[in-house]
Amino acid sequence: MTDTTQNTGAVTPISSLHTLDARTKRRNAAENRFKLYGMIAIGIGLLMLVTLLTTILSKGTGAFTQTFVTMEVELLESKLDKSGERDLEKIKKVTTFGYAPLIKTAFEKTVEIHGIETDLKSKTMAKILSKSAASQLRNYVIANPDQIGQTIEFRFLANSRVDGYMKGRVTRDSIANDKNITPAQLDFVDQLIEAGALKKTFNIDFIIGADASDQRPEAAGIGVAMMGSLFMMLVVLALALPIGVAASIYLEEFAPKNWITDIIEVNISNLAAVPSIVFGILGLAVFINYMHLPQSAPLVGGLVLTLMTLPTIIISTRAALKAVPPSIRDAALGVGASKMQAVFHHVLPLAAPGILTGTIIGLAQALGETAPLLLIGMIGFIASNMPETVGEGLLSPNSAMPAQIYEWAKRADPAFYERAWGGIIILLIFLISMNTLAVLLRRRFERRW
Repeated sequence: MTDTTQNTGAVTPISSLHTLDARTKRRNAAENRFKLYGMIAIGIGLLMLVTLLTTILSKGTGAFTQTFVTMEVELLESKLDKSGERDLEKIKKVTTFGYAPLIKTAFEKTVEIHGIETDLKSKTMAKILSKSAASQLRNYVIANPDQIGQTIEFRFLANSRVDGYMKGRVTRDSIANDKNITPAQLDFVDQLIEAGALKKTFNIDFIIGADASDQRPEAAGIGVAMMGSLFMMLVVLALALPIGVAASIYLEEFAPKNWITDIIEVNISNLAAVPSIVFGILGLAVFINYMHLPQSAPLVGGLVLTLMTLPTIIISTRAALKAVPPSIRDAALGVGASKMQAVFHHVLPLAAPGILTGTIIGLAQALGETAPLLLIGMIGFIASNMPETVGEGLLSPNSAMPAQIYEWAKRADPAFYERAWGGIIILLIFLISMNTLAVLLRRRFERRW
């Protein structure tokens, strides 16, 4: 008998940590697939974003340029001021029909000066201009009656078909059944281009001008609608920010936790998900039908958008207040501060970046809303003049940028469709600027603890 015992069992091989088994390989493969899916999703999202921006820019940049015809017009005294007294009231009695012959004569002189050969009559030549040309001439004479009798150089808008021809939107094939322009007129346009009398240049009036009628798409601008949106945002900022922040501070810091506050919180969350058109119906019923506030006024639009924005501001402000560590409150109370002092001197300054960010994002959301404005009539009015006072800006009928874009998009003339895309570019610039401001303010006022 010996002390040594023999082990006759099988020996289990010891695997290395550097050798991947089948289970680890499957797990790593699944992880790599998940990463690939994420990269594909990001790629699709970026592709859609690039496609959207490319489409908007390609279709909307044309709205920022316009075709103009430059001519010298003789302001005949025999047509505009027969008495020669320069009496403004008598000059105003001359309607746009009285200015049409001056434009026709100017075309005849332009043809003669540049040596253009055409069989078109002066009346047919004048049809390549916008229908606002005679009105533009009349407004100039009324503003400058001392210029009567002089020969003045004017830059008139070409009509939408000529402008479309310059931008490639209108071709000779596409005008076969178009009664607004003829191939002979396009031949005349080509000669004016060669003579340098017809050019496509930057159109500042699209940015600062007012909307125009269906017959003058080339004269339409978004400037007055921008002012309407500005006054609405002032109303929203003046009402939604203090009310939303005050409600958030009370609910988060002072309100007792019971079933009443639970109901309030649930309803605030539900209101944030309510479709915006519901707020438009509420504004129509309360502010217009019951309170008899002026229809289509930015004040009413601002009140409606305030109701829509309040839940967003309350929710974001409460989230910012919750993000402040409880130790800040406890430290303030520990050194003798009251509850209000702890909130306003310590908690609120630390939550300010989140509050500002939520407010600006809420304003940006309100700026792009269209549905509530449709129900209070902000698409049925064409504002032709800029408001001169704050009161007029709040109470006079006006439109807003999203409502104006909607109005242009449903009109028949392709020139309005181009302007709708141009309006979208301006609206996006405003939205991107507001979101950029929110990021900058957050970084500027952010505090570490």
